[in-house]
Amino acid sequence: MYDAFIVGGGAAGMSCALVLGSAISKPFATNKRIAIAVHQKSSHLQTALFNNVLGLAPGTLGADILETGKSQLNNLYSHIEQIEKEKVTSVLKSIDGFIITTNKNKYHSKRVVITVGYTNLLSIKGLESYIEPHPRAAFEKDRIWLRNEDHVVDEGLYVAGTLAGWRSQFAIASGSGAQVATDILTLWNDGKHTKIHDKV
Repeated sequence: MYDAFIVGGGAAGMSCALVLGSAISKPFATNKRIAIAVHQKSSHLQTALFNNVLGLAPGTLGADILETGKSQLNNLYSHIEQIEKEKVTSVLKSIDGFIITTNKNKYHSKRVVITVGYTNLLSIKGLESYIEPHPRAAFEKDRIWLRNEDHVVDEGLYVAGTLAGWRSQFAIASGSGAQVATDILTLWNDGKHTKIHDKV
């Protein structure tokens, strides 16, 4: 049983994982089991070029961020399990949380964060009833979102990034993933507003 399971290894998913991972030294997060399904083939970062993101050198490629993000997560917070080469096919409610099924395995988690892209090709079973037209995308692009309030789709089910209804900007998607992580950390910390900062 995982305490948190992130679906998607793009900007929102990796940001969520990094923030959750950075709480490892906190008593409320020490023994939490966290996983991320880092399927990245359909990520919009595959074709992205960044010149306007604070902290990234102009000319940074999204495809490079996808790879360095996995290394960063592994090097700093290796307790976060990275599930590679598996595509999530369903997320279904269970008595004690959710059953996440991939093309290869089944996992159980108390909380799930969906961070895949916002195209209408979303094929994860169990999410159909939450899908609506995207509120911040051009109608002709046929984008979708998972209906949510402050990233919460349903009890224990979160969404982050463009699929949460945000615009397709790297910084916005990353921030959305980090916001969900701090919301989960706050829950683990008995409702005390929680954020994790490193200091010199």
